[in-house]
Amino acid sequence: MVGREDEQAELAAFVTAATGQALVLRGETGVGKSSLLSHAAALAERESQVVIRAAGVEAESELPYAGLHQVLHPLLTDVARLDDGTRAVFDAVFSGVRGDPPSVMALGIAVLSLLSLSAAQRPLLLVLDDAQWLDDSSADVCGFVGRRLAGGPAKMLVAVCSDITSRFDTAALPELPVTALTDEDAARLLDHRYPELSRQVRRIVLERARGNPLALLELPAHFAGRSSDLPVEDLIGQHGVPLPRRLQRLFGTRIAALDEQVRTELLMGALDGAGAPSGTDTVPGTRYGMRDADTAVAAGLLDVEVVTGDLVFRHPLVRSAVVRMATPNQRRAAHLALAQVHRENLERRATHLAAATVDPDEDVADILEAAAESATRRGGALAAVAWLTRAAELSETHTGRSRRLADAAFVAAHAARLGQAHRLVQADLTPGSTGSPASVLAAAYRALHQDGDVRSTHRQVSAAIEKLRDGGSAVASTAGEAEPDEVLTRLVVLLLTISQYSGDRAAWESTHELLASLGSLLTRRSRLYSGTWSDVTRHGAGFAGPVRQAAATLPDLEPWDVTQFGAAAYHLDLLSHYRPHLQRVVDRELETGAVATGMVMLHQIMLDQLTVGEWAEAEDTGQRGLDLATEHGHQLFAAQSRAYLAQLAALRGQVGRARDLQAEVDAWARPRGLGFLTQVADAAGATAALSSGDYETAYLYAIGITQPGKFRPYAYQASRTLLDLVEAARHTGRVDQARAHALAARDAGLPEVSPRLGLITYGALAMTAEDEREAAEMFTRAESQPDATRFPFELARIRLAHGIRVRHVQGPAPARQYLVPAAEVFERLGAAGWTERARAELRATEAPPRVPTLTVAPLTWQERRIADLAAGGLTNKEIGARMHLSPRTVSSHLYRVFPKLGITARAALRDALSRTDAAQV
Repeated sequence: MVGREDEQAELAAFVTAATGQALVLRGETGVGKSSLLSHAAALAERESQVVIRAAGVEAESELPYAGLHQVLHPLLTDVARLDDGTRAVFDAVFSGVRGDPPSVMALGIAVLSLLSLSAAQRPLLLVLDDAQWLDDSSADVCGFVGRRLAGGPAKMLVAVCSDITSRFDTAALPELPVTALTDEDAARLLDHRYPELSRQVRRIVLERARGNPLALLELPAHFAGRSSDLPVEDLIGQHGVPLPRRLQRLFGTRIAALDEQVRTELLMGALDGAGAPSGTDTVPGTRYGMRDADTAVAAGLLDVEVVTGDLVFRHPLVRSAVVRMATPNQRRAAHLALAQVHRENLERRATHLAAATVDPDEDVADILEAAAESATRRGGALAAVAWLTRAAELSETHTGRSRRLADAAFVAAHAARLGQAHRLVQADLTPGSTGSPASVLAAAYRALHQDGDVRSTHRQVSAAIEKLRDGGSAVASTAGEAEPDEVLTRLVVLLLTISQYSGDRAAWESTHELLASLGSLLTRRSRLYSGTWSDVTRHGAGFAGPVRQAAATLPDLEPWDVTQFGAAAYHLDLLSHYRPHLQRVVDRELETGAVATGMVMLHQIMLDQLTVGEWAEAEDTGQRGLDLATEHGHQLFAAQSRAYLAQLAALRGQVGRARDLQAEVDAWARPRGLGFLTQVADAAGATAALSSGDYETAYLYAIGITQPGKFRPYAYQASRTLLDLVEAARHTGRVDQARAHALAARDAGLPEVSPRLGLITYGALAMTAEDEREAAEMFTRAESQPDATRFPFELARIRLAHGIRVRHVQGPAPARQYLVPAAEVFERLGAAGWTERARAELRATEAPPRVPTLTVAPLTWQERRIADLAAGGLTNKEIGARMHLSPRTVSSHLYRVFPKLGITARAALRDALSRTDAAQV
């Protein structure tokens, strides 16, 4: 190589470094990245390192995990040596085993484990060329792995083209820019390779190549045999074109010289992504293997892979040139042949059939539709939109076209492509049309999530449902009975969503009346959503069983169906049953799938984290949701994230932050009539006021949600803020109102709706009981509620109130059994206001000073390991690199460790851990 001394020196240092790391070479096409990769690979082999080479292929850029399989293929035999859980992750991705697709984090950790195992004997270097063509799933995993290689025996060297957008642009990996050669080095390279060039040709080559090594080496061949006396225009052609096209033209002359059979082989290989290094198969199929193409090898278009003997394209531009030179009919014929080759592979077959088919073909449209469904379930919503759109183009009937465009728009909307969804349904409208149900669906979805519009969207969606109802919108089932049309069902769910966000009684009553008129057109799921989303106090009883049962079927559902059941589970306080699945798939959806649905999953995960007392994790989840919603222009979700963060701040006693977020939410949501969000804001205001001891303000916020002694219809926070209103009323002398509200909860049957509502109902009855016998009985019933410990904050509040009562009636000693666990839970959660109140009550009982111990909640193995490393002086970043965790995750673990150890600062870790060890001895 010429002029690459600095790059070679940096690569030598990279290859010989003692610990693992990652490096990205970034530069324009043909600048010499591949040569530098080969140089680094040769250095590594001389250092006795194992080198694995792979390359991204444009034809496979939409096939999930195709690139990752190529990277890991030589190592997959080692998977059998991993533990069962890690093997299951690889099976889910590469072996076609049915199950939940792993998240980027889960798969990334599994890959790190495999690399560590494979490199145990000899250091390992992964060399990845043309990474800009990796499918998104593979690129995300490679980025995750690259950021966590420090300290291990494996390295990753990646080359990406700077003029093509890729996932590595935001992968936060160290980069080595590979720029064009200087004029001096370019001249030196050209003279070394072509010393006999005429002065005119030499000048033209240097001028046109502009320091690009590939152009410097290839352009002279373009002028071979041409007279140097020809005018410049005749030598280089009439049109000055960008470098990649010029190089493609150079390759084109060689391609044109091949016979038809060889060109067909090259075209088949180019369209199917053949010829990547190592000739490895990809999942879930194999690339086309080119054969009988010796003349292409002789022409410098193909190389022979040394290890496998497979034919590989010498450069990606050769592949592009082959495709560009083929006629449309030749490309279609090749795609059709490839579809037959991959007839057992749904997604590959669909890719080629989509390109091979010109005229409407219902069979092909059906295959594309099935491939889209498959991609959606695997987290490939964007690919699904493309396939559904193409399926619509190939539909033989207007009905089929409309349905598939509607499906494409629906998936696009859930993938946070609201503008694309709108354009898709608009494409189906005829001139002068007033709008189809699908266009109403897309427009209303966009207006709701971008603008928070619940008023006009409720009218529009209701009118569309009425139109479909009156038009008999149903399809015939195999049993001959009418089944609801898919668009109708989607409109119904959207109407329920709009009504839920409105929190308005009139809107809900109108919705229920309309749904009642649908009769058999209303699905069972829609009935469940209608009951649980609207007013759980009046309609929620009896739905807990079906919602629990649905948790077992989540892997078989579309992502949006999962979140719809999740909303029902939230209202019934059953989200913990759904959370494991949500956490497995949320990263996948946010990265390559239904992004908007992924944001809903984050909301639901955060709500469950709040419920079970994982407040540090809830903070991270909520902030992540807010960032994503803001990035994608989902103002409704952004306001919802702020509302939940306001609740969390209020629980922690961060009154200023809670009120700032509350005011921001209220200012955006109240003018739009978003009762769902204004109620959350009011609830946060009540909680913040209770935390600071401002009971009058808390009371005013609470009665803004519902009046004492009743539960305002369709105010979903009315039942959730039961304890807030009761406590605020008691502390402000409104004892009768507090008692009336507790009795109203009992009479409304809240204990039959959910375990949490049972807990707080009996807790409220205990707080307001007129005699001690009833108070003790109600408290016992509260504590004995199923899953009472799953709601630690509410249970601690009830224990605190009961302990105060017992202290006043029975004396200090009996009260401690309630006050001590309450104080410990408040402190572990980080509920500052309640912690201080409970400690004050304990001091009033003359309890001995608290000694920090681990008796409340011992450290987990991972927490102890992180605490040890932090006590040793490592930063969060260093700890994360050592344990394959993000710095944010390390911070979250430490946030939980501090209260468990009874400390507030990192500097106290060493002493606290020593005390713990001594106590355990």
